[in-house]
This record gives sequence, structure tokens and C-alpha cells, in this order.
Amino acid sequence: MGTVHVRRLDDQVVERLKRRAAANNRSLESEARHILEQAAEDDMAERVRAFRALSERLRRETVGIPQTPSYILIREDRDSGHRDA
Repeated sequence: MGTVHVRRLDDQVVERLKRRAAANNRSLESEARHILEQAAEDDMAERVRAFRALSERLRRETVGIPQTPSYILIREDRDSGHRDA
């Protein structure tokens, strides 16, 4: 497991976190962990929603347009000798 150290956190923020932790029957460390986990999940959930919305929009915009399978495009690129440095 990773470790995170937060320096120069305002004393008022620490006090609010302590109150929040007490209200949730958690230690300060446990409360901070919970907040960080929630923030990370919320960010990922938003990214997934945005990706799905974009995917759906692209599906609607390309209905009836023939698509080249990706394996063909990859093979053509490899056969062309193209290489990224």
C-alpha cells in the first residue's frame, strides 16, 4: 500500500477534519483515507461516464458507415515499416 504525507495543511482544516472524523466514528487518518478514496472513485466514475457518452455519440454519428476492423489497420501500419521513436 502507498503512503501519502500532506504538509503545510492549515490548522483550521485539520480541526474540521478531526470534527468530521469524530462525527463519523473514525480516526483522523481513517477519515482522510475515506475522503481520498471517495475523491478517487468520483473522478473515475466521471471519466467512465464521459467515455460512455462519447462512445454513444460516435455510435450514433457513424450508423451505416462501414468501419475498418482495428486488426486490419494495425497490420497495415506494421507492414508499412512505420515506427514511433
